[in-house]
Amino acid sequence: MSDRREDRVIQTDRPAAVQLGDGLPTVREILALEAVANGLPEVLAADELLDARVRWVHVSDSGGVARLLDGGELLLSTGSGWPTEPADLDAFIAGLVAAGLSGLVLELGVHYRYVPAVVEQSARGHGLALVVLHREVKFVALTEAVHNRIISEQTAALRARDEVRERFTALSLRGSPADFIVHQLAQTLGSAVVLENLAHEVVAAEVPPAAEEALFTNWEARSRREHRLAGSASSAREWLIVPVEARGTRWGHLVALPGPAHPAGRTSVLEQGAIALALGRLADGASDEWTRIGRQRLIDGLLAGRFAGVAGAAARVAAAGLPVEGAVLYGIVASGAPVVPGAADAAARAFAGRAIDGAANAAGAPSGARIVLLSLPKPMTDAQAQSFGLGLVGGDAAAADRLVLSVGSSAVGLEGALGSVQEATDLARGARPRGARGLVVRRADDRPLIRLVTSLRDDPRLLQHSERMLAPLIEYDLARDGDLLTVLGAMLAHPGNRTAAAGASHLSRSVFYQRLSLIGDLLGLDLDDGEVQTALHLALLVRRSAAR
Repeated sequence: MSDRREDRVIQTDRPAAVQLGDGLPTVREILALEAVANGLPEVLAADELLDARVRWVHVSDSGGVARLLDGGELLLSTGSGWPTEPADLDAFIAGLVAAGLSGLVLELGVHYRYVPAVVEQSARGHGLALVVLHREVKFVALTEAVHNRIISEQTAALRARDEVRERFTALSLRGSPADFIVHQLAQTLGSAVVLENLAHEVVAAEVPPAAEEALFTNWEARSRREHRLAGSASSAREWLIVPVEARGTRWGHLVALPGPAHPAGRTSVLEQGAIALALGRLADGASDEWTRIGRQRLIDGLLAGRFAGVAGAAARVAAAGLPVEGAVLYGIVASGAPVVPGAADAAARAFAGRAIDGAANAAGAPSGARIVLLSLPKPMTDAQAQSFGLGLVGGDAAAADRLVLSVGSSAVGLEGALGSVQEATDLARGARPRGARGLVVRRADDRPLIRLVTSLRDDPRLLQHSERMLAPLIEYDLARDGDLLTVLGAMLAHPGNRTAAAGASHLSRSVFYQRLSLIGDLLGLDLDDGEVQTALHLALLVRRSAAR
């Protein structure tokens, strides 16, 4: 026997805190090292297990080495001290597997000229990666090469963890919103990341647009399945899931889909994001802040057309808790009174519906208005519209007296719902009816011309008609900071009542009539002619619709 192959355990110190995970080399990677490759390695069993992580290398020829292992080691041996009986050899291999050995490397030539059949069969049967070296190598050189690799990668992992911790701590200190933290997590991990609440509704997500439909379709059912698998040892789970919680309260979960390894460990990165979210939640105080901001971003994206396809966007909306398939959908604009945050969904649930809402930012609706997407199992009645409006203001009678609810026509599918939002927005531009008392509900079904304009809003012939009819007034107003378009709108809104029209435009009757005379002269049209009024009304509606 070679003097460097003693029948004793060669002790090695190893860091007890090292965990099997990202940052540790695999058996496969170790076999590619030059120090190992010089030994002409050959994999004899369990090639699929070569991706096991190795946390340390242990050198021993002892038959009792299993009791000295902590798990995750790569064992180097010549086999000189192994049992000789087949049954004992099988038990020896089983003991190594039970100890959590990552792989066994057997050097041929010193003790064994070939691998005993029972060893190879036992390794296959017990699922142990078995590698033989056909050329003698210095185990000390091999051990040094592997340990240098492990230590360097662990050092890099520690640096990466510090960098990730600093990054997400800074985000929490700056008060970054949940959707931005999710975005940063996705950038760091190189994969899709989703924040969901405890009801498995998507609050924020950073997902490639092309993947939205596949990911978000039946999200709740898929999420519940993955949560069940996460609590077991099943290898069928695909998602990495960590809770978002602090001070004994859990608010939701972060989900990362499969992606490349990260030096800090994917779980560690996701946990740092969860800490940042939890700190932000504690600072916000409001229990529905995540949901409010998440739905605001969702509404903004939908109205701005920031989605790759209708199917993917519909799946995303459904994952946020708004049923789309098989539901009757409405676009609603609430204006004139402030809407209580989170009240839309609560009001919808009163008659078996769901709703998501957001501020009408740059949507062409009145300042301070809220846009609501409402999903109901059946068409909404006038009584339900009144009840819904009252629910939006939290039952405040004084606020309800100022509220105007503009309701688009009923729709099927998300594309139809977005059209309904456009109808509601066009309706919301009109002034509150003079003398109206209490909550006002305006429905697109009662305004066929607005519905027509909304459906044809992008037709160039309609836009040309509007420009041709109104160009003299537009140019006059721009040159003189005038109000002729406003006066025309008031006149068309009250075609048979010039007194009411003058009041709506906040002008005295005499000044109002002067403006009308000027409008008629600039256009060269008789403003009392019914066909002219219709053409001007259509042109004005098109201009307002295009202004969005």
